[in-house]
Amino acid sequence: MFAWFQRVLPRKSDFFGMFEAHAATLVAAAEAMDKLVDGGPRKEEIAEVERREHEADDIIRQVLTDVRRTFLTPFDRGAITSLIGSMDDAIDEMQSTARAVDLYEIDRFTPEMKEMVGMIAEAAALTAEAIPLLRDISRNGTTIHGLTEKVVRLEGDVDDAHAAGLKKAFAEQSNDPMRFMVSREIYKHLERIADAFEDVANEIDGLVIDHS
Repeated sequence: MFAWFQRVLPRKSDFFGMFEAHAATLVAAAEAMDKLVDGGPRKEEIAEVERREHEADDIIRQVLTDVRRTFLTPFDRGAITSLIGSMDDAIDEMQSTARAVDLYEIDRFTPEMKEMVGMIAEAAALTAEAIPLLRDISRNGTTIHGLTEKVVRLEGDVDDAHAAGLKKAFAEQSNDPMRFMVSREIYKHLERIADAFEDVANEIDGLVIDHS
């Protein structure tokens, strides 16, 4: 019975290719956000984030389907679902941020917000650089760890920018309390994106520890 079960299951699936495709959506969405805060057309850039999030949804659905049906997987099934899930959380947080910008019709962003988005875009690029190296994790372990360390450091830098921006917004709230509330909301969303990328980095590091 077990031999028959092995025969009907697909022998393998291109999990690495799907990881890389998902990482590409992270980079594209982060770049759209960077353009958005830099004065790009709001509707177009928000629509781009939405489009990339939908692409990412298609990819994670395929991963979750294949991981249940594939007999041979490159990593433990739980590690695969945890990694792709953390990556999807990052783009979901970007979508939530873009929707908040649209809801509040924000067209001007503080220097701290721009700084945070720039670091988020850098974290996305580092993630996309690390993911293909998982194809040969034993050889690339040191390089991967160096990349994930940078992502973790960026999360700390985002926290610093968040604190500085929020402090400045609070100091100015007597002139416009509603603007402070909106700014606080956007800062919170941006911080969550950085937190999500830190989670991705930790998932990748876990794979390195287990397999290199």
